[in-house]
Amino acid sequence: MTTPLRTDLPVSVRIDAPARLHFGVLDLRGHRGRRFGGIGAAVPTPCVQLEATRSDDSSAEGPDAGRALTFARRFLEHHSIRGGAHLHVTRAIPAHAGLGSGTQLGLSVARALAELYGISAEPTSLARAVDRGRRSAIGTWTFALGGFVLEGGRRPGSNAVAPLITRLPIPSAWRCVIVVPAGSPGLSGEAEAAAFERLPEPSEHEVERVAHLVLMQLLPALVDADLPAFGSALTEIQRVTGSWFSSAQGGAFASTATQELVEQLSEAGAAGVGQSSWGPTVYGLAADEVAATRLIDGIRAEVEPGAMIFTTPFAERGALVQGAWLPGLS
Repeated sequence: MTTPLRTDLPVSVRIDAPARLHFGVLDLRGHRGRRFGGIGAAVPTPCVQLEATRSDDSSAEGPDAGRALTFARRFLEHHSIRGGAHLHVTRAIPAHAGLGSGTQLGLSVARALAELYGISAEPTSLARAVDRGRRSAIGTWTFALGGFVLEGGRRPGSNAVAPLITRLPIPSAWRCVIVVPAGSPGLSGEAEAAAFERLPEPSEHEVERVAHLVLMQLLPALVDADLPAFGSALTEIQRVTGSWFSSAQGGAFASTATQELVEQLSEAGAAGVGQSSWGPTVYGLAADEVAATRLIDGIRAEVEPGAMIFTTPFAERGALVQGAWLPGLS
């Protein structure tokens, strides 16, 4: 068994972890040394909530219990731990909806078991132990830190989780209207990996365009708390990067219904709009709760039955562990 790092090990650990929105990939080409990279943010709703109790064997109950148990066994095997844990999942993020359900659940399980068995809880170590972060590290860094994150992509031939370039707070008044359509889920797992391998390379001009938008418009606007400028830059980034995935999605968005929702959010007054990851989740930005409520009222009639629609602030922090916030980077 891996040597514990502490002797004051808890018997039970509770984890509350936010969902993540993936705002876009920076570079599918990788001709300049790194591939992928990305931007995204944490939202507190929906969330993962689970409790892990140390035991001789591993078991799980609750929503997404099967995936939770798989992550637990993967973590324990990675660290050669002979013991186990009982996992009680009380809340789960909708699966394959573009909200990071797999990564946030996997990291939550890993964080809980790291506490129970005295293993390092450094975010990239957790991700490696449960085999997450192979392409995008947005979920890893939003789990650890919350807020808005920019990660720097993967080096050729390296299995390391992409490094964090910057983490910025998002103004507390800003709101995100999220719509999760009913129906076909976004790509994940082997289908997602295969899709990435088939994607054509974007032009170098478009890659440079996205980099410029992020560095010279999106990030400064966030620091200045300038929502119109931030939303405009984000919408343009989504337009450009969405086209890179059109061969796999049949267009810039996951479906015609998803595209219509994005357009309706924009027409209703959203400051910025887009699709999270492979979708089908879409989002629209609003200046405050009042503006977000107006935005929902403006599109509610267009949302199909069975869809989830709600407004949320952005998460100021990452995962909550046993009533104390997860240590992160300063």
